[in-house]
Amino acid sequence: MSAPVSVATPPKIRQTVPLLHTRDMTAAIKFYVDGLGFKVAQEWCPDGTLRWCWLQHGDAALMLQTYILEGPNKNAPAERLGVGLSLCFICDDALTVYREAKAKGLAVSRPFVGNTMWVTGVTDPDGYQLNFESYTDVPEGTEHAD
Repeated sequence: MSAPVSVATPPKIRQTVPLLHTRDMTAAIKFYVDGLGFKVAQEWCPDGTLRWCWLQHGDAALMLQTYILEGPNKNAPAERLGVGLSLCFICDDALTVYREAKAKGLAVSRPFVGNTMWVTGVTDPDGYQLNFESYTDVPEGTEHAD
């Protein structure tokens, strides 16, 4: 049995950064950088080709890494990516994220209020579901009118 954690002990975990594998790094970068406004903070290009990157948007971060699609080291799964995974980004204003994503041509969902938050979502090119949420005092179930 482990000892109880002391409240005075500083946390040792500071951040979680999802690593999303992609089949097409070019499409993923276009979606995240051009579409959602993420910035490439770090990258790994072992043969002159972008294979991994760290993306940042405010305090939120995620990493992308390409699957090896051909050859003896092929590691791409046959299954569809993103099944069952949903990333929730807590924002200052999810409605602004919605408007900007829509203006850039992304298929973003109409915002609604759920759990005291405006919620809007979009699916990335590999099937990962991204939700953008911000607190509100608007009644539950309200849908945003364009």
